[in-house]
Amino acid sequence: MLTTKKLSGALLTAATTLLAGSAAGQGLGNSPYSRIGLGDAYGNYGGVRQLGMGGTGLAAPNTGNVNDLNPALLVYTPRTTWEAAFTGQVKSVRNATTSAGRSGTGTLGYLALAIPFSKRWGGSLGLRPYSAVDYQATTLGSVNGDPYSQAFRRYNGSGGLSEAYFATGIHVLRDLNIGGSASYLFGTITQSIGTAVIAPGISTQQIVVDNEQLRYSDFLFRASAHYRHQLTKNLNINAGGVYTFQAPLQANRQRTTEEQDANGATLGTAVQLADDAGTVTLPAMTQAGLSIDNGRNWSVNVDGSYQQWSRFRTFSIVSSAGLSDTWRVSAGGELTPDPSSVEHYFQRVTYRAGLSVAQMPYAPLGNRLYDRAVHWGFAFPLPTATALESTVISLAFLYGVRGNTDYLYGNGGVSNVQERYVRVQVGATLSNRWFLKRRLQ
Repeated sequence: MLTTKKLSGALLTAATTLLAGSAAGQGLGNSPYSRIGLGDAYGNYGGVRQLGMGGTGLAAPNTGNVNDLNPALLVYTPRTTWEAAFTGQVKSVRNATTSAGRSGTGTLGYLALAIPFSKRWGGSLGLRPYSAVDYQATTLGSVNGDPYSQAFRRYNGSGGLSEAYFATGIHVLRDLNIGGSASYLFGTITQSIGTAVIAPGISTQQIVVDNEQLRYSDFLFRASAHYRHQLTKNLNINAGGVYTFQAPLQANRQRTTEEQDANGATLGTAVQLADDAGTVTLPAMTQAGLSIDNGRNWSVNVDGSYQQWSRFRTFSIVSSAGLSDTWRVSAGGELTPDPSSVEHYFQRVTYRAGLSVAQMPYAPLGNRLYDRAVHWGFAFPLPTATALESTVISLAFLYGVRGNTDYLYGNGGVSNVQERYVRVQVGATLSNRWFLKRRLQ
């Protein structure tokens, strides 16, 4: 079992790693869709426990993990709980005619620390990714008035936003809890478009590259509630909701243009086009969930969310395409066969599974795109647990398909892009009865 000193050292090391990763980009592989808006948004779908259940848990109390999906659930934190997770992903990208092959990468997923201030009040703080930009793509097109030349374009993007937050939950009535969180969003997104004309007989090509770097920072607020009612001695029903308020996000922009050779080396000096500031509008998000449990070893959950990405307003020139409203529906559950079993370890293991379907915010020519995934996971308690402290190692997996390869203009021509991915998240949850007054017998 980790001591408090070792745990504090692990926390500092992990925080430094995550901050460094946020500055350098936090994507999970080449994603052409992350070129639009603020990139691929992670959404408010919880940690490793929720990922294994399809991203559900808005109304599912839990005493073993940090309940940051719904801040109102923090009142169920019995001990000081520290949680961190690492996320890895393997992805393949293709359209109707070609495949970009497979890519894989990993990053520290999130950090969270929850503290029970009293029997009716809990709080937490943490750091997690909010969105990621990670793409590389090239296209060839025709040149107006020149049937012998081709227009070459190269698109690159990296970076993303991170979210540092403080959340709290309070028990106000017999069956009702309320909560909220305040987050500070920050990060840098760098994107570029390189253009060149490929003409017959010319072996040396020069590429004109337009670069744009935006640094974002501002605050984001959420309000939440949770209602729990006991139907019978061994059956409870729960309802939960979270509302993320619309927020203006301040952005500082730098735009430059330069010439590069075919190998990417800069020719001459970059010319600054703009150094200004503006505002990006983040749309509000509504989430609601239902859960049934027996208060001991199983729960079944259904969650839904809706976000008006059509109200998103950007300050970017490179990623100026409009977005569409999104929704997400997920169902999942968890089962621990016998939490108090002594002879059979795997009776104490928690088994999780779920499904999710989401409408993506991208609708090329009005064609709706979806993200469908199958989720599963496990939680392995270490056998050294005591009444005062415990350690649990959790695994979550999902296999998903985003988009499709349908043609946009009938058979032939341009098609949509499809991504197939396998994501793995490994989390460690350590809890301890801190701040207890020692008594001598």
